[in-house]
Amino acid sequence: MQWYIDVLKKYAVFDGRARRKEYWMFVLFSAIVSIILSILDKILGLDFGGNSSSGWLSTLYSLAVLLPTIGVAIRRMHDTNRSGWWILINLIPCVGFIWFIVLAAQEGTAGDNQYGPDPKGAERFGGPGQAGPAEPGYPTV
Repeated sequence: MQWYIDVLKKYAVFDGRARRKEYWMFVLFSAIVSIILSILDKILGLDFGGNSSSGWLSTLYSLAVLLPTIGVAIRRMHDTNRSGWWILINLIPCVGFIWFIVLAAQEGTAGDNQYGPDPKGAERFGGPGQAGPAEPGYPTV
């Protein structure tokens, strides 16, 4: 949940880097919330009718998290040392989405790159005077 809230706090931040865990935890929690809101839309009769699986609540949620979703995807591409424009690969029918998943699942660049410092730097290299990982309680992956 911490990762989801951290992305929402960076509502429209498109510079910097996002590690894999930050990106995928945001995607996971966002998917869970979308499913719950779709169910609530059906139960409360707020769906758009027909075979549509969306309704007012899920549409408002999608619009509310549009900028954070774009921002975290761009920062994820930055972590793999790619331009944020790579998110447009999703527009290629059929293979674009799969290609983006592969890019987003890759390990980030170790150390600093042109987009900023390594978000896992303290875990990988240890900070000055640090004996353990920077984030206790979170296993390094």
